[in-house]
Amino acid sequence: AEVIAPPYDVLSTEEARLRAQAKPYSFLHISKPEIALPEGTDPYSSEVYAKAAENLKCMIAAGVLKQDEASYYYVYRIQMGEHVQTGLVAAASVADYDTNRIRKHEFTRPDKEDDRVRQIDATNAQTGPVLLAYPNEAEVDAILAKTAQGPADADAVADDGVRHTLWVMRDARDIARITALFDAMPALYIADGHHRSASASRICATRKAANPDHNGSEPYNAFLSVIFPAHEMRILDYNRVIKDLNGLSEALLLEKIRASFEVTPATEAVKPARPGQFGLYLRGRWYTLGIKPERIPVNDPVGRLDVSLLQNNLIAPILGITDPRRDKRIDFVGGIRGLAELEKRVDSGEMALALSLHPTRMNDLMAVADANEVMPPKSTWFEPKLADGMASHLL
Repeated sequence: AEVIAPPYDVLSTEEARLRAQAKPYSFLHISKPEIALPEGTDPYSSEVYAKAAENLKCMIAAGVLKQDEASYYYVYRIQMGEHVQTGLVAAASVADYDTNRIRKHEFTRPDKEDDRVRQIDATNAQTGPVLLAYPNEAEVDAILAKTAQGPADADAVADDGVRHTLWVMRDARDIARITALFDAMPALYIADGHHRSASASRICATRKAANPDHNGSEPYNAFLSVIFPAHEMRILDYNRVIKDLNGLSEALLLEKIRASFEVTPATEAVKPARPGQFGLYLRGRWYTLGIKPERIPVNDPVGRLDVSLLQNNLIAPILGITDPRRDKRIDFVGGIRGLAELEKRVDSGEMALALSLHPTRMNDLMAVADANEVMPPKSTWFEPKLADGMASHLL
C-alpha cells in the first residue's frame, strides 16, 4: 500500500504530491516525478523524466521493486466493494498491436504519446500497464482462478479502498496452456491505455531501426498489459453537463427534444436502466428520455451507441455543440461521482442542464473495434482502475 498508486493520468500534480506525502516509495515518484521538484516545474521538462529514471533505480536498489529470476505470467485480481475481476499480467505483442490484432477504439493525441515515449525512454521501462480485454474463454478463466487459490505474492489495499492482489504463475504447464489459448484468440481489445500502447509501438520502431542485430525477442517488442475477461469488466456511465440552452427557453428546448425522444417527467434522479434511455436534469427537475426506435441506426456500431444517439439527436442539433472534444460549453462527469454531482453542477448555476446515460457495454466497444471504427469522446469510464507499481516491464 505504500508503493502502489493510481494511473499517471488520473491525478493532477498537486493531488499526486498530497498522495505521496510521507511515502518515499510511492510509485507516484516514478509516474509523477515532478512532485519531488520545485513547484511550478514544467512536468514535460527533461529533468522530470530524468527524475523518474533516478527514482526507479533507487527503488530497485532498495529492494522495493524486485525482478523475478525468470519470465512468468501473473494473475492480478482487483476488488472494489462487491465487484471482483481477475486477469493476466503479460507482455503483449507490439506486432499484434501494429497489425490490429490488439484492437483500438480511440484516437490518440501526439502530445500525450510524446510524453509517454519520453517517460519510457528515460526509465527504460514500461511502468504503466495497458488495460486489455479478452473474449469469453472459460479455460483461461479457470487457469487464472486456480492460480489465485494459492498464497498471494503481493496483496495491498490502496488508499481508495480498492484491493489489488498478485500471484506469480509458476506452473510451466499452465504457462504453456495460457500462451496457446491467447495465441488462438482472434483479437484482444484495448479498454484503457491507448496512449501507452501507441507509445510502446513508437519505442519499438525506433529501437528496432537502431539495432542492427534485432531479432524480435528484445523486451521492447512487447508492452506491459493486464488482460481481463470482457465479461468481468465494469464500465460506468459517462455523463454530460452543458453550460447553456443555446438560446432556447425551457419549453422550446423540451419541444425540440420530443422530436427524437419520448419525454416523461420523473420524480427522482434518473439513472437509465437500459440502452436508449437517458436522464435530463433541467431547472431542478428530472425527465426520462427514451430515444425513438426509428432514430437508432442498428447496423452502425458507432451510430447506435448511446453516446452517439445523444450527440447526434440532441447535443449537436439542438444545443449546437458539434465538436464535444473541443467545445468549452460541454463537460463530462464520470459515473463514479454519482447523479448528485450532476445536480450539484446544475443547481450551482455553473451548468444549465445535465444528461445521464446508460453505461456503454463491452460488446458494443468490441463491435466498434472489430469494425475498425473509433468511439465518440468520453464513451467509457472503467472502474476499478489498475494500480501502477504492481508490475513493470523493463526494456
